[in-house]
Amino acid sequence: MTSRKPDEQLARDSRLRLVSPRSVAAARKAVTDRRTRPAPRPPAGTPATADLANRARASLADAVRLTRWAERNLGAADGGRPAPTGALPAPDVERAADELGLTHGQIRVGWDRARLAGLVEVHGGHARPGWRLRAWDRDDTAVLRGWVALFDAWSLVHPAPADIAPAAVAEVVEAMPQLLSLLQLSAGPVSVPDLLDLLGQRVTELRDERCEIPYEAEPATALTSAAGAAEARPVPLARLLRWALGGLAAVDAVTLGPARATLTPLGSWAVWVKLEQICVAAQSPAGNIEQSAAAMLHGCARLTPGPARAEYRAWLAARPVGHAVAELIQAARGEDALLRGLAFEALRVVGAPAEPEVRATVREPALRPYALLWLAEHDGIDPDEAQDVLTAEESTWLWVDTAAAIADHGEAELLARHLDSAVRTTVPRLLDEVRAVGHPRTVQVLVALAAAHPDPALAKAVRRAAFQVHTGGA
Repeated sequence: MTSRKPDEQLARDSRLRLVSPRSVAAARKAVTDRRTRPAPRPPAGTPATADLANRARASLADAVRLTRWAERNLGAADGGRPAPTGALPAPDVERAADELGLTHGQIRVGWDRARLAGLVEVHGGHARPGWRLRAWDRDDTAVLRGWVALFDAWSLVHPAPADIAPAAVAEVVEAMPQLLSLLQLSAGPVSVPDLLDLLGQRVTELRDERCEIPYEAEPATALTSAAGAAEARPVPLARLLRWALGGLAAVDAVTLGPARATLTPLGSWAVWVKLEQICVAAQSPAGNIEQSAAAMLHGCARLTPGPARAEYRAWLAARPVGHAVAELIQAARGEDALLRGLAFEALRVVGAPAEPEVRATVREPALRPYALLWLAEHDGIDPDEAQDVLTAEESTWLWVDTAAAIADHGEAELLARHLDSAVRTTVPRLLDEVRAVGHPRTVQVLVALAAAHPDPALAKAVRRAAFQVHTGGA
């Protein structure tokens, strides 16, 4: 039986830490595990990766134009000046609309979509281009991951009806994976009545799992009739289905016709990927010695720790140590959280010669937790105890960064376990800490966690936290 209150259900008596001593191990395992089985073939008729990526680029074209405009005109590359909630101030909306030939509404929607797709990252009330924007024209994988991040956040893109209880909205969001699976397996249009029937069945199952009263018996809204009398009616499932399909259509995951819905090629591919729990196939790690630090780390991400250390040693031996350390730290400063953790693993192989440069990175917020752990272990502290040198905020930052690495490179099951491992007392307390730490990937990480976790109550709490961070709420 699943409690309706995630904080009651998930309270832990033990004092679990936010991040394991080897925080990057989970992210590495996410990639390593992928190589233990062949990647399934997509369904017949699925467009090629390049075609899918171009469709995603077209879907987010306005968001990309706006983000590049902001980088040029608002100083976003240096931490520009959007409002504290991350929304563009009215004068900038006016200016962008005039210069880009878009309406004010299109500007606001484009900025919202850019943030959710990782094209823009907001930190401390300031915006900066995300790593996906830099890779947008040349990296199809980055483009598809950005679109999938937007797809996962469809319920944030298209606000739910304000007059319907949030609990009813959350149930429909929880039920949508089953409807998406039906659409994907049907490989064609599905009638709205069939979708509505499945939605009703799934919502009833969710309530049965929680031992709640039958769906039809609970009046969720009180609507006033023409005569003025208050009349209790069931939750308007048909209206909520229209909202959900509208949200999926807004991110180009479905197309809507008269009383029917069909997955777009992008939507069908994304649902298939999630059903198969795979990520885009990665390239072979062969030939790492001649590669840049970032490329070498990408290759080593697919190796277990022992062979990876051998690769680090060979790569380090082929270049001056000072140059190698500087290149590894530069790779750690990038936007890929997995490379950040792996870079510090490689610096552990360097040892003492890397200490001055690692100590200097303590002043950089994104690198500080990794640097403090490296220095603690270098000073002889047991790796299992080195985490004690981190403050609660630094541990939380590292946990979110590791979650971002898993979300980008791993599988849903591992992401769900990462969330469970983080609970120290209650889920609300954890989410408060995650919101407060201000990591630029917080919204994307929370949306991915909510989509991955099998517990509906916990997923609902995480989804609510993502919405609050996205809207600037408490």
